[in-house]
This record gives sequence, structure tokens and C-alpha cells, in this order.
Amino acid sequence: MPNDHRKTAHRPLALVLVLAATGCCAVLAGCGAAPDPAAPPSGKGPERSATRSDPQPSRTPSPSSPAPTAPENRSLAGRTVVVDPGHNPGNFRHSKEINQKVNIGTNRKECDTTGTTTNDGYAEASFTLDVSHRLRDLLTARGAKVVLTHDADRPWGPCIDERARIGNEARADAVVSVHADGSAVGNRGFHVILPAPVREGAADTAKIVGPSRELGERIADRFARATGTAPANYLGNGTGLDVRDDLGGLNLSTVPKVFVECGNMRDPKDAQLLASAAWRQKAAQGIADGIATYLQG
Repeated sequence: MPNDHRKTAHRPLALVLVLAATGCCAVLAGCGAAPDPAAPPSGKGPERSATRSDPQPSRTPSPSSPAPTAPENRSLAGRTVVVDPGHNPGNFRHSKEINQKVNIGTNRKECDTTGTTTNDGYAEASFTLDVSHRLRDLLTARGAKVVLTHDADRPWGPCIDERARIGNEARADAVVSVHADGSAVGNRGFHVILPAPVREGAADTAKIVGPSRELGERIADRFARATGTAPANYLGNGTGLDVRDDLGGLNLSTVPKVFVECGNMRDPKDAQLLASAAWRQKAAQGIADGIATYLQG
């Protein structure tokens, strides 16, 4: 969870009988090509079936007109994405440093925190770093330039204001901060935190509120598809979206940015998912697909 996070919590085949003057023969004919598996679901109803009174020609995709590539599978060459692994595995050894307060525009807050853990001791910082590595690899494979705010390559931090600055200086097309929540047992599901309109001190989110919401909506949709998990049942009214004005990482960002709370580490059922490497790959896939659909429009 963020360091200043509140704990809330066919077509069918047609059989045509051809009768010849000299005898009978049965001819079995197909009524068209199979749907293109590469094409994304369109929501359109099935095509009208062929009948004797209204025959439909077989439709074979033209080699010169390939099915369009789904946005999440298109190249991200030329795009920069900053991935921010929440917290740092070494933070717990540096309480003095991470407790120092920094300016987040609206007020001052702790530089960072240790994050939460599951009841079995699986740390949020370990979870976020693992998912961030998987996310980086998926985005890099699609051609994007990926910048990590840290890679456990420093003793603690970075502070929340520096995390925002890294995204700004990279002129990122999108920034995603990876987290897991530390709410009450029974509170389950993922949510995406969006920046609220803030204009105070060094904070001015006016230009990023709209695009950040679009980024968050795309991620929420693809995350649900990839992981099979539902939006949080304890905030966001079932949308999987939560707007905050008290997070320095969002307040100080000048580029589109969201936080993804992948699940609740304090709930045993969610914790079991978060501790699964296979599920973490799905989580990374969902976030990557959401970023890609946002960047590709």
C-alpha cells in the first residue's frame, strides 16, 4: 500500500442436397471461414445464417486486408513507461530516514514506509518488486522504454517526492506505482488510485487528472480480465477506482500516473493469490495490457 495510504480499508454448416436428373448425390458444404482468433471481441451479434432463399457467400479474409491487431499487442516503440515498485525491501532497516517528512504540495508526509505484509510475513515490498520486474519485461518485449524508480539497488527509498520526480524527468507517457493494500479481513479485490484535482504549493494535477483516469480505467478493465479477480468490495462502489488527494506520488506528478493496489495482503484469500508466482504474472499481464491499450488509444 502507499506509504501514506489510509487502511480502508458459426456460423452453422449448411447441408445442401443436390438432385440431379439422373440420380442423387449429397454434397456437404461449409458456409464460411471460421472467425479470426486474432481479432478482438467486437460485441456484434452473429452474422445472419445462410438459407435457401437468401444464400450468403463464403467469406474468406483477404490476404491484403489482415485483421487489425488488438491495441495491447501493438508495438510500444517510442513510448516511455515508468514503473514504481511500492516501498523498498530495505526500508525497515532505515526508519529514521524514511520517517523524515517531505513536501507533497498539500502538506508534509513521511518520505516512505515499510509497506504491509501478509499474515505469513510475505512483504509488500517483495511483492511489488516481483510484479514490477514482470511488468518491465512484458512492456520491454513490446518495444517500450521502461524506467524503474528503484530496483532494490539502494538501501531505502526513494522518497515519495523523488518517485514523482523520476516520472516527470523521464517525460513518461505513463507511470504506474505497484502496491498491495493492508486493509481488514474480508476486504477483497483490487483497485486503482487516481489523482484528484489538486493545486497547492508544488502540486498541480490539472493536466493529468483526465489522462490518469483513462489510464486507470484501462488498467482496471484489463487487470480484471487477466487475473479473474473482482474490483475491491470495500471502496470505489464496485468500480475498482478510488480518487485521492493525499498521495505525494500523485500530487507531484506532471505526467499521467496511477497506483495499482493489486489486492489486500491482510485478507487470507487475497494473500494466497498475491503469494502465487503464477497469479503475479497474470497481474503484471493485466497492468501491461491496460497500459498498452491506453497508449495505443
